[in-house]
Amino acid sequence: MSSRPWLDAYPPSVPVEIDASQYRSLVELMAESFQRFSDRVAYSYMGRDVTFREVDAQSQALGAYLQSLGLSKGDRVALMMPNVPQYPVAVAAVLRAGLVVVNVNPLYTARELEHQLRDSGAKAIVIVENFAATLERCLRATPVRHVVLCSMGDRLGWLKGHVVNYVVRKVKKLVPAYELPQAVRFNEALAQGSRSLLDGRMQQPDIGSDDVALLQYTGGTTGVSKGAVLLHRNVIANVLQSEAWNEPAMRKVPSTEQPTSVCALPLYHIFAFTVNMMMCMRTGGKNILIPNPRDLAGTLKELSRHTFHSFPAVNTLFNGLLNHADFETVDWSHLKVSVGGGMAVQGAVAQRWLERTGCPICEGYGLSETSPSASCNPVTNTAYTGTIGVPLPSTDMKCVDDEGREVPLGQPGEIVIKGPQVMAGYWQRPDETAKAMTADGYFRSGDIGIMDERGFFRIIDRKKDMILVSGFNVYPNEVEDVVALLPGVAECAAVGVPDDKTGEVVKLVVVRKDAGLDEETIRQHCKANLTAYKCPRVIEFRQELPKTPVGKILRRELREAAAG
Repeated sequence: MSSRPWLDAYPPSVPVEIDASQYRSLVELMAESFQRFSDRVAYSYMGRDVTFREVDAQSQALGAYLQSLGLSKGDRVALMMPNVPQYPVAVAAVLRAGLVVVNVNPLYTARELEHQLRDSGAKAIVIVENFAATLERCLRATPVRHVVLCSMGDRLGWLKGHVVNYVVRKVKKLVPAYELPQAVRFNEALAQGSRSLLDGRMQQPDIGSDDVALLQYTGGTTGVSKGAVLLHRNVIANVLQSEAWNEPAMRKVPSTEQPTSVCALPLYHIFAFTVNMMMCMRTGGKNILIPNPRDLAGTLKELSRHTFHSFPAVNTLFNGLLNHADFETVDWSHLKVSVGGGMAVQGAVAQRWLERTGCPICEGYGLSETSPSASCNPVTNTAYTGTIGVPLPSTDMKCVDDEGREVPLGQPGEIVIKGPQVMAGYWQRPDETAKAMTADGYFRSGDIGIMDERGFFRIIDRKKDMILVSGFNVYPNEVEDVVALLPGVAECAAVGVPDDKTGEVVKLVVVRKDAGLDEETIRQHCKANLTAYKCPRVIEFRQELPKTPVGKILRRELREAAAG
């Protein structure tokens, strides 16, 4: 782009550009933090604190163990864990050994897991025992030859008794521990790795900025899941961009308090991987690990024990917490930054969050392919804007038509992104990589948006979620935002369903907060607030909406269910 109108919206202390070359790799970034912040708490989990020094020592031992298996630089290692302390240890270990992290959703079915392990070519996996039965059902069909089995009681038995039972019960409903005969236990892997370290057998691979750090598989909400190839420099850039963006708010944290972030998003998701784990690693911050944010009562109980300053989350989590009876048991007064991402933040939710916490939600935007953050509202804002903000430092964005031509200001177009955080491509899919990039090097997001004269972007919707009614475009987010204003609505989703006369009509799926809410009330509300063709023709009530692990509503599943 010839100009960056959004720069006028930058707070004075936020730089226009960041320098990702200050670290050659994430390994260098982590090593610096392990030394600077060794005595600080890195993770707080179920009443137990883990220091940077402990993560440092254990990741070195596990990295040495992985090398002892014959794994060499560039080999992939899958990590299949919820938010438990073994996860950041394993990430640091894999990267230090010169290997590549493959993040895996622990709730995957055997079919989904097999696809990801085969596609990535993972040779090893670190997995919590409560999900090992899934692995066993597909293991022989994958290239995995080495399994490290974690338990909730790892780390020399520091998690015991009711804590173990609580985590097993809440992380995945009563899934029993499972033994894999060929697996090595996490503690034994640490012991073997420690012996290798003493013998001087751990190699120090030469890792550069262009080496692959992780394969981050797309959520699959719009098609087949693909592995986004994120280089060390991609993630480093996004860590530094996010740090610079949050600095005007985080500088208000008293010097007597350690910067602390709530990690309720799953660490295997790129949002938490970068914004929680890696950014707190860089800044010496503490992460409060929440193993199962869907357990709202447990989440609020844990938060009531802490002082925290940063809360990255998705709209569904903000909304769920606001609607829970225990919300006021938490001290929200120290909160400096609330970042909404992963899906559109609804205005009604943002307004209530501001009223009850005093901290506005700064909505941001990103994708797995952008490590993930591409834009965000300034953290100095005092109110919800309804936009995804402006591009982060060193980032360019624009809206283009189907031919890749930039559209005029205020006109809808596909948002495309260029910056140091943009992936190298899709793993072993050059055809998909070519389709995802424009001729001038921008990544095609698949999202339809509008840029205003100030450089603020507004998401209208996913390109593939758009509903076409008699030739008119209907954007589900608009319908959902209107319906969400009704007091009796807890959640809702709008999708297009086939219609003989108009091609498609709008179907609305609603989760009620008030059992007395009926179809007629919703129809009259929509009629008063939406053009006729945008009003839902079909209304369905459900107990819950299908969602990804990070909380994004799966409209695809709703469409498929409607198609029968």
